[in-house]
Amino acid sequence: MKNGTLVLPYVGEVRADLATRDGRIAAIGEDLPPGEADEVLDAAGRLVFPGGVDAHYHLGIYRPLEVDATEETRSSLVGGATTVLSYFRTGQHYLNKTGAYEDILPEVLDAVSGRSWTDFGFHLAPMDTRQVGEVPALVDRHGISSFKYYMFYKGFNLSADSRDAKAFTMSDEYDLGHLYQIMEAVSAAARDTGRRISLSLHCEQAELMRLFIERVRAAGDPQTLKAYSDARPPLTERVAIGEATTLAAATACPINLLHLSSGEALAAATEARLARPDLDLRTEVTLHHLCLNYDELSGLGAKVNPPIRSAADSEALWAGVLSGKVDWVASDHACCLEEHKGDELWPALPGFGGTGLLYPVLLSEGMHKRGLAPHRVAELVSANPARAYGLWPRKGSLLVGQDADLTVVDPDLEQEVTTDLLLSGQDHCPFAGRKVRGWPVATVLRGRVVFRDGAVVGEPSGTFLPR
Repeated sequence: MKNGTLVLPYVGEVRADLATRDGRIAAIGEDLPPGEADEVLDAAGRLVFPGGVDAHYHLGIYRPLEVDATEETRSSLVGGATTVLSYFRTGQHYLNKTGAYEDILPEVLDAVSGRSWTDFGFHLAPMDTRQVGEVPALVDRHGISSFKYYMFYKGFNLSADSRDAKAFTMSDEYDLGHLYQIMEAVSAAARDTGRRISLSLHCEQAELMRLFIERVRAAGDPQTLKAYSDARPPLTERVAIGEATTLAAATACPINLLHLSSGEALAAATEARLARPDLDLRTEVTLHHLCLNYDELSGLGAKVNPPIRSAADSEALWAGVLSGKVDWVASDHACCLEEHKGDELWPALPGFGGTGLLYPVLLSEGMHKRGLAPHRVAELVSANPARAYGLWPRKGSLLVGQDADLTVVDPDLEQEVTTDLLLSGQDHCPFAGRKVRGWPVATVLRGRVVFRDGAVVGEPSGTFLPR
């Protein structure tokens, strides 16, 4: 890699060449001789970032794992991500069954292996008491260092059009008692290993959701994204964050508050940090909550949980990014086709893709528009999630000896977002029509160019990452 500006998380930007050997970064320096290289990339006028770590992802939620692994990780390369960490749980969607992770995880890995364009890992959700008991083995034998609890599942299914939660989760009691059990198990694993084993939380309070959904439907049931936000308002996030952080403090469980969607949610997370300084609490926001609002969107293509909020909420989240209150940004990528959206609010499946915009949105909206330094972009997109989820410094850094995962960005390349541009299997995109400035022109996975000038190169070569 010649003539580029390397973007070093926690350090800054430096003009230097970079060389790789056997999939790892072998040297960084001035005027490295290119004669021995098999391939030379000229990065003049470009920024060289560590490959993104898209830490919130959903492979196989609505389509077969094999299909999503191929088509959606391909889209990740467009956005400069070389690692994806996907959530998986038993119950409806995904494999539509329950059972022991000891039996199911190998099936998941077999479906994705050999098909992923990025390296990959999984966060697992213990849906019943038996799976909670598997936490030590999942940590020790399978390298799973992160788990998940969905707070609204105790009262609703994924679309919030059914309250038969047990049929949806295929589990026993999925309540705060179950959450407490998970936190005890995760905390014990962190203590026993001396590593950061953590629990990620989707924070929306089910009892309040019931009330607000009933009110929205009684008021005429408008089929809009604003109605969906009114039915699951920021108050449900604030209350759920209070419940979750109280239990986390009681169990000394490291936690990650996922996809904070509102100014109120971010304020609740900040207050919890101040009130409980000993609690290991980290925060995530998504691209869509930063950049989309319900006043600018029509139709139901952008239905997602938590809902798309107001423009004021987006700006409050950007303020949190700039101030350092937000630890990382992710896509929450979930390929969901138009046929699964339709024109009825409640049956519409939630989620959509965004991984192909991971670096571009942070560069366009963060660096160019709001003055976010390039190395801070690298921290938000790559280094911070790698540190949170047991991948640092192998991933998320540009350190000699670590994986040669890189993305070369033309900071001034402006493109209008289209569905085709993102190379996803999804047939619509809520970001379509937006002009975004700052795009990867080459992405490198473990020393091999896998994406260049808008197209993938070669064959999928991603591997599973025990953490």
